[in-house]
Amino acid sequence: MFWKAFLSTFGLLMLAELGDKTQLAVIAQVCKFSQPWAVFLGATLALAAVTALGVVVGQALTNLIPEGILRKVAAAAFVVMGVLMWVEVL
Repeated sequence: MFWKAFLSTFGLLMLAELGDKTQLAVIAQVCKFSQPWAVFLGATLALAAVTALGVVVGQALTNLIPEGILRKVAAAAFVVMGVLMWVEVL
């Protein structure tokens, strides 16, 4: 197993997802249904499915587009999103 990739991904996503809308949706579902294990299982499967989709699409893009270009496009997209959020606040 590639521990560096695993730990880097885990740490990044753990920090990124804290307080995210997914976490708030899970809290709301537990409050509504009072069945924490059923909600946990549903949320876990949903996140696994979304992550699997991201891995498949990412692998396909990597096979079609060079990594350097993908990195630059991703960086530009994050900058654009940040600017749009900043402008929206003004």
